[in-house]
Amino acid sequence: MFRLDLGRAPRKYCDGISRRSFLQLGMAGMASIGLPQLRQARAQSAAGQSRNTSVILIWLDGGPSHMDLYDMKPEAPEEYRGIWRPIQTRVPGFDISPFFTRQARMTNLFSVVRSLHHNTGDHFAGGHRMLTAKDMGVSGANNMPRFPGIGAIVSRQAGPRRRGMPAYVGMPNVHSIGLNPGYHGGHMLGAQYNPYQPGGDPNSANYTVQNLNFAQGLSLERLQDRRELNRHFDTMLHGLENSGTAESMDRFNQEAFDFVTGPTARQAFDINGEDPRLRDLYGRSSWGQSTLLARRLVEAGATFVTVTYSGWDHHWDLQSAMERYLPMVDSAVSALFQDLQQRGLYDQVLVVLCGEFSRTPRMNDGGNGGAPRSMGTPGRDHWGDAMFCLLGGGGVKGGQVVGSTDRLGQRPHTRAVTPCNIHATIYQVLGIDPRLQLMEPSGRPVNVLDDPTPIAELF
Repeated sequence: MFRLDLGRAPRKYCDGISRRSFLQLGMAGMASIGLPQLRQARAQSAAGQSRNTSVILIWLDGGPSHMDLYDMKPEAPEEYRGIWRPIQTRVPGFDISPFFTRQARMTNLFSVVRSLHHNTGDHFAGGHRMLTAKDMGVSGANNMPRFPGIGAIVSRQAGPRRRGMPAYVGMPNVHSIGLNPGYHGGHMLGAQYNPYQPGGDPNSANYTVQNLNFAQGLSLERLQDRRELNRHFDTMLHGLENSGTAESMDRFNQEAFDFVTGPTARQAFDINGEDPRLRDLYGRSSWGQSTLLARRLVEAGATFVTVTYSGWDHHWDLQSAMERYLPMVDSAVSALFQDLQQRGLYDQVLVVLCGEFSRTPRMNDGGNGGAPRSMGTPGRDHWGDAMFCLLGGGGVKGGQVVGSTDRLGQRPHTRAVTPCNIHATIYQVLGIDPRLQLMEPSGRPVNVLDDPTPIAELF
């Protein structure tokens, strides 16, 4: 095994491995699943791939309110319907937030599930269920990951769509309720399936990925020498075992080497090469520019890119937060769909937008334990009984509203949907069998999804 120093990192992640500080090429992490079934499972999944598709997940960390974004209730009592009234869109009956004026003109390009639920108001439990589709007892009191995130599974099953690109990227980094990479990570699959995180702020002037560099004293020639030595040991390993582990590591080593040494990733991360007018369209914010970079990455060959929009835990002063955040979401999401369509990528790239849960349909008094409105305008608390998820592109039908909530927005009224169904839909877009099983370190097979049923209305 050898390491490539890719620059200093501000802190280690929760698994003790800093993806920004080094890239490991070798057997680390794969030992936990060194089983013959590994090669078979990936081969079976690859056999079902019929489309060169990819995913951009926009993760609203903290929990966005369905009642203020995509499932407003203008006929509900004031304490439920909130501050704003929805606006009509180009699709009849598909009303959304008045801050989403640009999305309103293109609702034919995406659909919204209004009946998603997992019935927990715990940040960590909700995040784990949304990103891994598993409960497994995760909560605020026991918040360590128990299962790989969907991006990590996709990375293992599909790899990158084009040589020289990482399969899985988090822009500019990823976290789930403060854990990095948290429920986005590879867990038992190994740290090599964690997302690559370039860091920094893509909205800053002259943004570059500083950690795409060789360690001091390590040239391309020396790296090639070390690679040949590594191949020698790999050849010995092939002769000692009769499993798919070595072949899988060959693939990982090759992908990592191509990523570090080739020009493809460097060019994809060069956001300064974009037309300034397009950058303006996405919005001159970290969210907007990270979303533009996500488009560049999937176009270059990344398979799964997560863009993190943090700060959605609005227990009070909801009005100022929504007035600040929602226009940025509108700019980034509408520009992304417009950009994908104009570049001929709309049918190849699935966009997903969601968070770990929603907010209470009934607003609080804005006091947070003090006098009413002492913390600003009323807010909304934690709620997992009714949520939304936006999906568009990648062959998914646009202009659909899947399911509904009751008149107060409290629970699904029709067509209840779970995180498993969202994951199964993503897997179907990518050509990965949602009945996939992973092998636990103990050797026991476990279903990736307890319910592998995609959302039929979207296909």
